[in-house]
Parts: sequence; C-alpha cells; structure tokens
Amino acid sequence: MNVRLVGGNSPCAGRVEVHHRGQWGTVCDDDWDMADAAVVCRELDCGEPVDALGDAQFGPGSGTIWMSVLFCFGMESTLKNCGSAGWGKPTCDHNDDAGVICSDHKHSRLTNGPHLCAGRLEILQINTWVSVCAAAFDQQDAEVVCRELDCGAPVQVLGEDAFGKGDAQMWTQEIQCRGNESYISFCPTSSSLKQDCTHENGIGLLCSGYTDLRLVNGPDICSGRVERQYFSKWGTVCDACWDMRAASVLCRQLNCGIAVSVVGSDWFGEGSGEIWADVFDCDGNETKLSECSISSWSRAECSHRRDVGVICSSEGILLKKKKKKL
Repeated sequence: MNVRLVGGNSPCAGRVEVHHRGQWGTVCDDDWDMADAAVVCRELDCGEPVDALGDAQFGPGSGTIWMSVLFCFGMESTLKNCGSAGWGKPTCDHNDDAGVICSDHKHSRLTNGPHLCAGRLEILQINTWVSVCAAAFDQQDAEVVCRELDCGAPVQVLGEDAFGKGDAQMWTQEIQCRGNESYISFCPTSSSLKQDCTHENGIGLLCSGYTDLRLVNGPDICSGRVERQYFSKWGTVCDACWDMRAASVLCRQLNCGIAVSVVGSDWFGEGSGEIWADVFDCDGNETKLSECSISSWSRAECSHRRDVGVICSSEGILLKKKKKKL
C-alpha cells in the first residue's frame, strides 16, 4: 500500500501519508480538495470521500512532506498517479498536513443488542475493537456515538449486564467529548482515569434509533407536518425544537429544494402518537439531519398543538401557481 491515514483511530480517516523511497511522509494541503480525497478513499477501499481537511486536523506529521499542490481528477487508482509540484518539494510545513475522512469511517459500534442502535459499546483503536469503561464515558460522549452511527439521540447509558460482558480488551482512557463532534475519534482523551476497569464496568448504550423523516398532510411530499420515525414508531416534532436551519436540512434531505417557511399546527393539522422533542442544532449546510448535533432534550411544554410543519421550495412554487389560478 502506497498511502495510509494516520491519527484518526480508523483506517478510513486521518492524516494522509504516502510511502516513497522507503519512507512515509505527508501531503501538503495546498489545493487539497475532494477529488484528491476520492483517490485516497478508493485506494484504501474506504468508500467515498466525506471531507478533505487541511491545517493538520489529525495532528502534524513528521519527516518529509512528499507531495504538494496535488491535482487529481478523482478517478485515478492511486495518489501517485496525480499531478503535483514534484516529490519532496513542499509548499507548506507540517501544520498544513492534509487529512481525509472517508464514508466507511466508523470506529464505534453497538454489539449484542436487539438492533444496530442498542448494545454494548465498542470503539476501534489501532484496528482493534475495545470495550469502554463506564467511568470514562458520559452523556456527551453518548450523543457523539449515536450521531456517528446515524442512530439519533442517546436514550440511556446502561451497565454492561444489559448486553453481556464480551471479551474485548477494555479502553480505560477517559473520553472528553463536547457533544457536538461528528465522530468519536474527534473527541480528546485523557489517561488520568484512576478507577480500575474490568468487563463488569463496561458501557451499554441505547440510542433513539432515528430511521426516517417525512412531511405529511400537505398538498405534496415537499410540504406538511414534520414526522420522524424511530424504528417502526412515527411521531411529530415540537415547534420549540425547530428552526429554519433544521428545515433547510430537512428539505435538502428529502430532495425538496430549500426551506421556504416553518409553520405551526394550524397549517397541516395536529398529529398523534409520540412527540419528539430533541433539539437539532444545525448549521443549515448539512445534507441530512443526522449530521446535525443534538444539543439537548427540550424542556418546552410540547403537545400536538405545537406540532411543527415545513414548506419546502417545491411547495412554494405550487402555492404560487395556485394563487395565479385564483
């Protein structure tokens, strides 16, 4: 293998390093883009590129900076086939080392549970799956794991007995997530954990299991009351937990253009069943809601009178046509 990803605690995410003349070296982030990242992900059999990062996001490397000013079309079989400034002719220093996140980058999993969003927590460390000590894990860490697995929000952190003890090695370092990271590998860790950890102290995690979204009771699929599914159970969303940025992401996820308006239950009626009150903290540029951080569970007084609705741009066009006919 002529390329590897280092520092991301996963073979499919990290600082880009290439092997040349018997030595591993880094790649400068000048002109580093998604086409270059696509070649790396393909070469490592890691799926599609999710992000092309610079500024040594996975830490600065050492030794030679082998490649700079990469120019890939994106279809090359190896990074060495791409154009560059030449071998060993850096245009930056190690503070500008390039990094990549590929789509197959998942380094947490829930095992021995009833479904993919519940089970004993294991994280990938240097190509080995390890269990996590309860003293090293909290609610903010749980939010990151559930988000990474596309499993919504954490519902409960459980003791090891809930999903069996397993036989994986114990990871005893303390994980210190803020709660808004996309991947657990982005969270800092600390080796200051003093408590002895055995398989009796491992973590089990139950995530809410967000699986689908829809807009209902509108004139078309691009406008209506927001409903979210957790496994087989559909529920509505409280208007206290929703804004235009979240609506923009929803419209994009449903291939419905951009968000035109966020409206109340007087537009599309009141729903029934569960009312989901977790707050999506979106920037508005995400491609799906599962990429947004979940800041907390809302404490607002939610009822179906507060069910939120969304109108996306395709519905906005439809409304304009109706007004012209009138």
